[in-house]
Amino acid sequence: MTYCVGLRLQEGLVLLSDTRTNAGVDNVSTFGKMHVVEKPGERVVCLMTAGNLSLSQIVVNMVQEGFESETLGGFFTLGSAPSMFGTAQLVGEAIRKAFAAHGEAMRAQSIGFDVSILLAGQIKDRRMRLFQIYSAGNFIEATEETPYLQIGEHKYGKPILDRAARWDTPLYDAIKLVLVSMDSTLRSNLTVGLPIDLLVYKRDTCRVDIRRRIHEDEPYFRQIREQWSSALRDAYRAIPRPDWAR
Repeated sequence: MTYCVGLRLQEGLVLLSDTRTNAGVDNVSTFGKMHVVEKPGERVVCLMTAGNLSLSQIVVNMVQEGFESETLGGFFTLGSAPSMFGTAQLVGEAIRKAFAAHGEAMRAQSIGFDVSILLAGQIKDRRMRLFQIYSAGNFIEATEETPYLQIGEHKYGKPILDRAARWDTPLYDAIKLVLVSMDSTLRSNLTVGLPIDLLVYKRDTCRVDIRRRIHEDEPYFRQIREQWSSALRDAYRAIPRPDWAR
């Protein structure tokens, strides 16, 4: 399993993914799930993947190397699609092509066709956007009212985002939010694991602002984990008992 989260904010994007893959309790590996195409001054496009690892790699390779797109009407890659919406269409089409090529064989082996992708970025003179793309190739987009999207094992990290993530959240404050969201998931689900990959993008710059792999011994992440746990304990203790309890 995995956990990936993306925030599309007024100031930019904050994206975070774990690196664990799990095919059983004795088959745990580390694979990066964040894939970035950066052409400074022209575009930044990031994919984060969850689900079947082989399907994810097939789709990522297809859109990185490019193919003749019936939807877009020509040969396109992540680095050449004309807009972020067109990029989302390209990724969705790649998923459908992967299903056409491998879906029947997977069904014969009783393997589900499971892949989901977060796509985020900006192309020069276009809008900055964040999409969630499903196994059928269809997709939804983050909005000002719902500025974040998640894939994978998302339920443990969702409450902090529901309470605190807002369209006008300052960009670097949002780093804290996604790290707390990830820490909550790491504590509750062993199929999500360190290290984790972070990307921060400032709106309209068309270049990556921060890209960092965070390991267990990262001082700031350790501080986040300790302070958040302490703050939760203090908040719990500060809440009065119900007046009907003895």
